Amino acid sequence: MTELSKILEAILFVSGEPLQIAALASALEVTEQEVTEAADALASDYDYQVRGICLKRFGNHIQLATRADYAPQIEKLLQPVQKQSLSQAAMETLAVVAYKQPVTKLEIENVRGVKCDYSVQSLMNKGLIEEVGRKETIGRPILYGTTDNFLSHFGLSSLDDLPQPPDKETASDSEEEPIIP
Repeated sequence: MTELSKILEAILFVSGEPLQIAALASALEVTEQEVTEAADALASDYDYQVRGICLKRFGNHIQLATRADYAPQIEKLLQPVQKQSLSQAAMETLAVVAYKQPVTKLEIENVRGVKCDYSVQSLMNKGLIEEVGRKETIGRPILYGTTDNFLSHFGLSSLDDLPQPPDKETASDSEEEPIIP
């Protein structure tokens, strides 16, 4: 494999998107013919070794992609997450759980002022919260906490990365005074 093929592989890997051969040639200060030959060599190398990735060509664009033969295994591990937005109620419930965990439904309801059964169930179904134990009190209610999926979904490495909630005093100071005519 040529040095240009290795460079091309690195660029295509990082990009993840189809790139124009002309743009690659310009950026690498080589001819389009040289980029095409390097891409062909790379594609042949992947095919010869029957690697997990392959090089795809779309007109004047090239892209690294996973080999179709392995789609079932990839899907099994990385099932696409359904892009469903969370309702306002679910977001509020999730915020209470994130900041006050471990927390019971009653404690969530005391903060929100409304029932939260549906929101809690919805968040559990989405894998954003989970049961983390039982509170040592009358009735031993279930305690809820966030999951690693919650951290991943919101791009956090730990709960320490959550933004600090505003101080009650600071929040009330920043509110505008009502205008009385």
